[in-house]
Amino acid sequence: MSLSPPQIPGRLWAVAAITGSGVFMAMLDSTIANLALEAIRSDLAAPLSSVQWVATGYLIALAVSLPLTGWLGRRIGDGRLWKASILAFVLASIVCALAQSVTQLIVARCLQGLAAGLMVPAGQAVLASTAERRQLGRLMGIVGFAIALGPALGPAFGGVLIDTGSWRWLFLINGPVGAAALIGAARLVPPGNRSEEARIDARGLMLIGFGLPLLLYGAAEIGSNAIGMLSLAILVLGTGLTSTFVVHAIRTPDSLIDVALLARSDFAAPVVTAGLTGAAMYGGLLLLPIYLQRSLGQTSTEAGLMLMAMGLGSACILPVAGALTDRHGPRGVSLTGCGLLVIATLPFLTSAAIALPAIILFLVTRGAGLALAQMPAITAAYNQVDETRTADAATLINIAQRLGGALGAIAMVAVIEQFGVFASATAYQIAFGALVVMSFGAQLAATRIKARGQAR
Repeated sequence: MSLSPPQIPGRLWAVAAITGSGVFMAMLDSTIANLALEAIRSDLAAPLSSVQWVATGYLIALAVSLPLTGWLGRRIGDGRLWKASILAFVLASIVCALAQSVTQLIVARCLQGLAAGLMVPAGQAVLASTAERRQLGRLMGIVGFAIALGPALGPAFGGVLIDTGSWRWLFLINGPVGAAALIGAARLVPPGNRSEEARIDARGLMLIGFGLPLLLYGAAEIGSNAIGMLSLAILVLGTGLTSTFVVHAIRTPDSLIDVALLARSDFAAPVVTAGLTGAAMYGGLLLLPIYLQRSLGQTSTEAGLMLMAMGLGSACILPVAGALTDRHGPRGVSLTGCGLLVIATLPFLTSAAIALPAIILFLVTRGAGLALAQMPAITAAYNQVDETRTADAATLINIAQRLGGALGAIAMVAVIEQFGVFASATAYQIAFGALVVMSFGAQLAATRIKARGQAR
């Protein structure tokens, strides 16, 4: 019988809520801006080819700053980094709202993305370095709730703001939320340890600073515009630079990111699990709208509401997943989630028509499975590092999730291009079969997660 996990004081719950608010803003802004592209194009009298960089620039800038989290966390402290990044995010959001040209808006969105790339892992590092091991699951559940709630509510919330007000309100709402978070952080978020001796790995920064954005951008282009020579070239170049960075980091004592953590199976297993569940999640987000609209004849709004059900399934189960992780350990919870993910995807392999209520049930189950699989894996990864390496762990976990998402998108597009998902029922079976393989791969990786984290 498992011992009851230690109680979490109110101060730690407050820290989780404060850092979670930053994650919520970052995730919300990564989704709702896509809805506003047409309104922005009309208001600023700009071509759509330029306006699309409002969305793309944010995601690329986020990938640029992400590798800096570990070094900056060591240099100035995780808490100080989080406070600085959320302040920068709020200021950039206000500039976005006040932009008078598409160029100003794109620049402001890039600044917003740079801040978000630091804010999300820095907030996770603050929690991981502050909480005890058997408190971390519940606390990460709160942060995960914010991560899931942003994409789930973003499209509907953004649509209401655009229809009743202006696209500028999409960015202005970050002001009061960010101000409240900063006021709470001034008293509750610890500044973290700082080291004046932490030096920047300039060569590593150049390699990963160009490699990771190019890799993710190439994958995003393939995921949205199908496979082309330019997108493939960008993807290959990004992969090459990122691989070169890994070799460089292994050989360099004071590398930008401590990739040696990945040589430890107790850390690598949960990171791989998180990456593969990310692949299953983003692959599904690419495939499911196509299936719902092309196969079932749903409108974009109807398909969006269906996907919201999946997001709400994740959001509602995450606090439960955190409590189960603290009580029983991360491995069993993650394995259960991976199993649910497989079970909820298998029905789509059949060529028989699926009733709408059943599809909703499968999507909610799929969302719950994603939450149960991924959040305990992330918690397990943090359990295996001490306080001095939490920033590096946060960086590696977030990179794995983004690369996993890119892998999932590429796999779905490859199936679409090769087998013609739009026209063939068999092709849907192949595509959903690929999602099952990703989910089963995550389950295999989860078997290597330690049932209980060792003391840090």
